[in-house]
Amino acid sequence: MDKKLLEIFHKNKEVAFATSADNKPHLRIFQIMKIDADNNSIYFATSPRKDVYTQLKANPNVAILDLKGAEFARINGTIDFEIPDEVQREIFDSNPVLPHLYKTYKDLVYLRLPAESADYFDLRTNPPTLIHYDF
Repeated sequence: MDKKLLEIFHKNKEVAFATSADNKPHLRIFQIMKIDADNNSIYFATSPRKDVYTQLKANPNVAILDLKGAEFARINGTIDFEIPDEVQREIFDSNPVLPHLYKTYKDLVYLRLPAESADYFDLRTNPPTLIHYDF
């Protein structure tokens, strides 16, 4: 993953996470749990009881948007639900909030978003910078 994209996602772990259900967009804030720059992937976790999980099972195509000041990055991709057990444990154990909300790492569903395409925007430049990436 490009250095500019990585910097934005490392600076701000909360992203807008967009799904679609019944031909209607659904947007919420998700926290990035892990970034795998070598595989152009970002990991998330959610409860299997939430609507977002049902939406993702029906349509795993998502877009995320991260904004830091006048810079922002967008990634589009298809969610992968097959996350190795050791990665699930690593995510749960490395996040100080999750053990307060869930009894065990198995109470969550883990998601990997491999970037299929991405855009980097910088509105501080004149004209604004736009860099598109296809992976």
